[in-house]
Amino acid sequence: MRRAGLTLVAMLTVMVAPALAGSAELKAGAGGHFQTTAYIDGAPLNIMIDTGATTVALSYEDAGKAGIRLNDRDFTRQVTTANGTTKAATVELRRIQLDGVRVYDVEAIVMPQGAMTGSVLGMSFLSKLRSFKIEDGVLYLRD
Repeated sequence: MRRAGLTLVAMLTVMVAPALAGSAELKAGAGGHFQTTAYIDGAPLNIMIDTGATTVALSYEDAGKAGIRLNDRDFTRQVTTANGTTKAATVELRRIQLDGVRVYDVEAIVMPQGAMTGSVLGMSFLSKLRSFKIEDGVLYLRD
């Protein structure tokens, strides 16, 4: 997978294995990344799970799909990215659902329009789970 700043150039498809209620199992794609569909405030979004990301980070475009409406004054949080420093908007997501996993009241940031292609679920999501682990190329999530 090649990255240009926060732009995800190649997206990998990940199979979500059947799991028990309150859990999800995701098989890593060829590049070792976990890419899947998550429902953010009811909207299906293609996301990558990133244990190295501090927070959930939504592209401006994905935020719009989830019903989040922002204006220029909302972008007040300074964040550091691979491309340097920029301003992001802080939001709270009511619900994130991924297979059988449901997490509520998750802090997230929205990047400025055009600053990021794709969205990531970082530690502000993962830390609300009962557990998560990666074993033999499979990410196990339990809420």
